[in-house]
Amino acid sequence: MKRITALLLVLVLVFSLTACGTKTKEDTASSAVNLKILKEADENMINNYTLIAVNPDAPFVDADGNPVSDVEINTAGAEALIDWILSEEGSKLVAAYGEKEFGEPLFALKEDAPKYEGEISVATDETKTIRLSTTTSVNDSGLLASLLPVFEKEYGYTVEVQSAGTGKAIAAAQNGNADLILVHSKDKEVEFVEGGFARVPGGFDSERLTFMYNYFVLVGPTGDPAGVAESADVLEAFAKIAAGKYKFISRGDGSGTHTKELKLWPEELGITEEAESFADYSDWYISANAGMGACLVMANEQGAYILTDKATFLTFVNNNGQIAE
Repeated sequence: MKRITALLLVLVLVFSLTACGTKTKEDTASSAVNLKILKEADENMINNYTLIAVNPDAPFVDADGNPVSDVEINTAGAEALIDWILSEEGSKLVAAYGEKEFGEPLFALKEDAPKYEGEISVATDETKTIRLSTTTSVNDSGLLASLLPVFEKEYGYTVEVQSAGTGKAIAAAQNGNADLILVHSKDKEVEFVEGGFARVPGGFDSERLTFMYNYFVLVGPTGDPAGVAESADVLEAFAKIAAGKYKFISRGDGSGTHTKELKLWPEELGITEEAESFADYSDWYISANAGMGACLVMANEQGAYILTDKATFLTFVNNNGQIAE
């Protein structure tokens, strides 16, 4: 009897140790990511995304500003992708993305989003490769990895995606290295259009086709040392970070996220894209010149605050603090 009792005690002990050592996916994510959303759904942080087709007759230039000739733009392929994304099928996939995995959609369609109801061109040998220049926020969220295989399988195209901050994504198109762009910085989009680099796709009435949105969120250490979660709005939250000199990771790359961030700091700080404007704040303001995923890794490692789009942050958490592939 004593032997049986001893054996049972050993089994209970082993079971207890095993249970304690077993981590759920949520536990792992929690231990890997020490950041959380502190401010969201603020009217100052809406984040609109826009599709723009590149004009084949644009004044293309190289990185040094010298004119570039013999640029070939796949206008038919660009239109097919735009048409599909704005079709009923594409729009439904956009609006549903993330709901199954995160319990909520990561993007929402704008009420006045342009719609396409016509036929979508099938790829030919000449049009099958489409070059899409987009932002790291879109790419790191996993949205394109979800959408593009459906489009490619149905219509025979191959979409080559290059992602960077909006400024660099637009520059790629100005260099003649993209057939269309998907970006999220209205000021830079308007400059692109006014510079003659965009065209109105057939069936639409504008170069800028703004169709979806989500929100930027202010993310920070779980302990929230600046107390930004109690702020009335994001502007007050940014003021608290600056006043307390709490570490902040800035994209610093001319992206749409970077452009939005610059508008949220107290005006008297004078923070702009120019390095000298924040030279006196180098003990807390870190300009990374990197993509969204890489900056989230930095913020997580350094216990810093950061502005990000919600879709990329939730994907980052779901990937246990890793950049989405």
